[in-house]
Amino acid sequence: MAINSQQNTTYIVIGLAAIATAAALYFAFSPKKSSDDASSSKGSGSKDGGGGSSITPVKSNVQSSGSSTSTATTADNTSKAPTSSAAPPATSSSTKDDDEKQLNRRIEEIDRAGKALFKNKQYMEAAETFTEALDLIESSKKSKDKKEGQKSSLTRQIITLTNNRSAMYEKASHPDLALSDCDAVLDLDPAHIKARTRRLRILESQKRHREALVEVCALQLKYMNDNRDKLRLGLPPTGPPPVPQSKIEELVTFIQPQEIARAQEAMASNAVESRALPSSYTIIQLLKSFSGYNKWMSDAARGGTVAKFTSQLEDLLEGVPRKSMVAFSDNLATKASLLLNRGRRYAYEKDFVKAVKDFDEAYALVEDKDGSDESDHDEVKKAIVTAMGNVDYCRLLEWCGMCKHLRFDLKGALECYERCSELEPENTEILVKRAGVKMDGANYSDADALFKEALALNPTASDALLHRANLRMLQQRVPESETDLDTCIRLYPNNLLARLRLATVCMAKEDLDGAKKMLEKAEEYDPDSSEVHCYRGELHFARGDFNEAKSEFQKAMECDTSNPTPYVNAALAVVNTPSAMGAMPDFAEAIRLLEKAIEVDPMFHAAYVQLGQMKLSMATDLSRAKEVVELYDKGLEYCRTPEELRDICSMRILTVAQIDAAHALHMETLNMQ
Repeated sequence: MAINSQQNTTYIVIGLAAIATAAALYFAFSPKKSSDDASSSKGSGSKDGGGGSSITPVKSNVQSSGSSTSTATTADNTSKAPTSSAAPPATSSSTKDDDEKQLNRRIEEIDRAGKALFKNKQYMEAAETFTEALDLIESSKKSKDKKEGQKSSLTRQIITLTNNRSAMYEKASHPDLALSDCDAVLDLDPAHIKARTRRLRILESQKRHREALVEVCALQLKYMNDNRDKLRLGLPPTGPPPVPQSKIEELVTFIQPQEIARAQEAMASNAVESRALPSSYTIIQLLKSFSGYNKWMSDAARGGTVAKFTSQLEDLLEGVPRKSMVAFSDNLATKASLLLNRGRRYAYEKDFVKAVKDFDEAYALVEDKDGSDESDHDEVKKAIVTAMGNVDYCRLLEWCGMCKHLRFDLKGALECYERCSELEPENTEILVKRAGVKMDGANYSDADALFKEALALNPTASDALLHRANLRMLQQRVPESETDLDTCIRLYPNNLLARLRLATVCMAKEDLDGAKKMLEKAEEYDPDSSEVHCYRGELHFARGDFNEAKSEFQKAMECDTSNPTPYVNAALAVVNTPSAMGAMPDFAEAIRLLEKAIEVDPMFHAAYVQLGQMKLSMATDLSRAKEVVELYDKGLEYCRTPEELRDICSMRILTVAQIDAAHALHMETLNMQ
């Protein structure tokens, strides 16, 4: 299994960048301070976001040097409009134009009047006064050319007055006017925290969650950029993050349904037959988990070669007329049986693409797919099944159910397995496979009932015990999972998968010594198992022994290069290995390992999640960041479970929002190194 670190589920705006982790850890373990923000907007229903427990912050504790956000604020959440004396004068005070002085005095008067109206809760009247001041500035700009110092002063005045007017519009319940003024402020000063925070608050109230998330990302990106040097040196940042992590997760949760629906629609447009199969390694591990694995492998080995079955297929008569019902049905039944046997031989040789093709073709023959519009369709189908015989027909249904399940056609898989169960009601392996389909469809109660039915028929069914233990883990019923695995090992001491699963249970219980003993026993039965070395690496990882973990993951890769899990786990070990002060982890090596994991198994979704985060944190420009979106789109094509869809959709949502936020801030990269 892949390491189940918190990095797999926590949405960090800068991905896996060490600085983001440092900030999160610093404030997670720092003493909490309680203080009232003197400039927070009263009666707006929002709180200061610094403490990590609020919903939407009114202002950031991080001031933007050189921007209007550093201007002193009053208790009414409006800013004092700066005069020319607040900025470096373009010329000496003795040469200031009288008109300029008069304009500044008039703006100050209007500003005071606006604040007085605000205190009386006359919000629209206050907005009108700020508009009057802005009109004066606009007229002054048109009247004559301004020197650079004067232009800069006027720009700061415009920013402050427009921001104050935006606050009045918000108080007066005119969100669209408030948003328009926020946009005007941000056009002049993209890093203006108050305008972005207000914009976030309004967008969220209008349920415009995607746009709100962009504002959250913009606030976080500015905060990280302002503190990048301190965080890289391990020093505490200036002030807490402007938005709590919970807000990011909340907004992503709101956006997820639409994104998941989009991905599901794209997946549904692909025919089941065209869907890619999991890697050979994944398929083999699944097949080994069923009690009938050794028997069918033995039968396939003795049954004949691919060449033998191909020759027999070529010798069959072609063009037998349908009107000769018996001959026609016998011919199709014989061909279907030969395709079944050849497909099973392909599976034995691990050529699953050709195996699935043969099973699909055989199933189409038995279903009389080409004659579905004929009047004798049902009669021909029945005759083919009779000629084929129950044994071959049931095995074909079983293999076709497996093939459909592998391509995540849950409905088709269940139909095949249920028809097989009707013919073989005491076949516990079919019941277990039906339960597996139910589990993948998140129908845990039906899966549980099928496991009970299987174990009632055969209390020693190892596959029923093993797969039910997996269900128990999904249901967070750890003690019951442990009981099933203990029973399985007691009955079958050499069951490697049961021992590995039990080691997982021990690690989930933080019983690392118990996990170590179980893995040592598993290694006795199969010292060259890639899975055993991978699990041992995870044990070292859990203990913080990252170098030992990397060594075990390397052994796992050498035992089986087609196992994607050790590549992902090794990548996580690389980025978690402590480095010298100020040095970043070896992200290049971690990325190489994750890309290798996807190469050996394009469906290994954990690799997409981790690789996307790392590439995003390392992107040197926004075009590289957009490549991460393309990576997630590729990963979505291979998603099979709701959990996988949610994971990758969440990361895609965040990545798009971060790129849009970077554009809004006029940043050229998300790289904080």
